[in-house]
Amino acid sequence: MQEELAILVPIDPREVWETEDQHFTPWLAKDKNLDLLGETLNMELEREGQEVPVGDGNFRADILCKKLDDGTRVLIENQLEVTDHNHLGQILTYAAGLDAYTVIWIAKEFREEHRAALDRLNEMDEDFRFFGIEIKVWQIEDSRRALQFEIVSKPNDWNRTVRRSAVSKDLTDGQLLCIKFWTGLRDYMNKKDSRLRFPKPGTATHLQFSIGRTGFSMNPFFRTQLKVIGITLYVKGENATEHFHLLKEQQAAVEKEFGESLEWAALPDYDSSRISLRKEGPDPGDESDWPKQHEWLASKLELFDKIFRPRIQELDADDWVRPEGEDEE
Repeated sequence: MQEELAILVPIDPREVWETEDQHFTPWLAKDKNLDLLGETLNMELEREGQEVPVGDGNFRADILCKKLDDGTRVLIENQLEVTDHNHLGQILTYAAGLDAYTVIWIAKEFREEHRAALDRLNEMDEDFRFFGIEIKVWQIEDSRRALQFEIVSKPNDWNRTVRRSAVSKDLTDGQLLCIKFWTGLRDYMNKKDSRLRFPKPGTATHLQFSIGRTGFSMNPFFRTQLKVIGITLYVKGENATEHFHLLKEQQAAVEKEFGESLEWAALPDYDSSRISLRKEGPDPGDESDWPKQHEWLASKLELFDKIFRPRIQELDADDWVRPEGEDEE
């Protein structure tokens, strides 16, 4: 006997959030809900403010965040209605006033002209990113309601990479090698269904992955001349010294989980400390060896994230006691 299937019913978002400013925006600003949005967009977001004043204070941006992989600002503007010209003007004004490089416009429904406007903005300047998100609420019979963020406009990074490669006269051979190497690593990790959020492949010999907290990042790198690949966890910020030493107190446990030793460097003359793992011998200039290099980097990135992310989130600078007689740096 064939089972009768239930019908998925759309729910008006206004039935869940009566108003944008008093209900939806405060809901979205919670960490767990920003995480849901971040998963949709493949980015880690950290809230900086809500109802943030812009200019002389007559205007207020709904939510201002920071991208944890590069520290740039992200503007989120909400609209529980069909998009309109006023909100398009607002996101451009707010982005300029708040120095935001990523703009997320969330609405009940996007008019075609506004979706096309975001697409055009993404084509005009690759330093800025515009996302159009339609918010959907669904229900099956008497079940709990479910949320869906549906992307209707986004930057086309693949097209940008192709376009940049097409005008290779503007890039060195080394820069083109970097783009190709990191794109290969991204494709490998996507194929393996990695849980990590991959940053945009760039023209440098390193990438920067977020690891759940401002001031921390894990950076895979390669050095062609030295024939080495590796990963460095950077600890930066006002409490970098305290945070690094609190992690180093766990060195034995960390390295036991890794199954190998790591390099721990406090770097007192710089504004950061680092924890590194490197593999000597692989030649990043040998494309035929990339599958092995990508496999090693992917597995170690996953391990860094698994072992350090929970420890980093629990760090409290006040827990570190400076050894007696040691001067402050």
